[in-house]
Amino acid sequence: MKKILILSANPQNTEQLRLDEEVREIQTGLEHSKMRDGFEIITRSALRVDDLRHILLGCQPHIVHFSGHGTGDSGVALENSSGQMQLVSTQALAELFRLFQDKIECVVLNACYSDVQAEAIHQHIDCVIGMNRAIGDRAAIEFSIGFYDALGAGEPYDRAYEFGCNAIDLKGIPEVSTPVLLYRKSSRPIVDRESSERDSNQEVDREPISSESKTIVNMTATGDNNKLIGHIDKIDNFTM
Repeated sequence: MKKILILSANPQNTEQLRLDEEVREIQTGLEHSKMRDGFEIITRSALRVDDLRHILLGCQPHIVHFSGHGTGDSGVALENSSGQMQLVSTQALAELFRLFQDKIECVVLNACYSDVQAEAIHQHIDCVIGMNRAIGDRAAIEFSIGFYDALGAGEPYDRAYEFGCNAIDLKGIPEVSTPVLLYRKSSRPIVDRESSERDSNQEVDREPISSESKTIVNMTATGDNNKLIGHIDKIDNFTM
């Protein structure tokens, strides 16, 4: 089973995003997927700088998804102890993910201008997705729906990215080229389709089939040159 860690942050002094809706759509899609028994979702909202390290250490995720504000070269926006915006630099963020490079398989930065951070993190993580410009709430949500629908069907990360972009395009949203994929093919499978299907059809008196436990962390952020837009949602230990 893979763990999906979804992180979000929406500091009080930034524009509010529809991050709750994004998490709900991801959760619902995986619940109804044929590989639903292969995933566990963990969410944390109002993410502070110190929280990020503690959560990664505690969860040991394989996929990280972040939803919140992005500022390009200045970094991503988390919260301080007062709920105000605190920027985390690109270098510091990349170094943190380096410490988890043996565990984390994929990082999704669904945030405005986050391609800068994606490039830095990709030095250590095989699959990283960022945004090369500002992205609106609707496009960010549709990308997440398409991406996790594909993962729930057993597709690899690069194909899931394509489904995410297509989900934007199908809705006629002119931001299909905003998500950017940085990818090195990994030998690690997303979910063992055959094993997962046997598990879901297994009778009570049969011996359970074990699978490797993995984690996913998801981050999303939007904004433009003059605004920061961020948000984080929390769902505790949701098991698909």
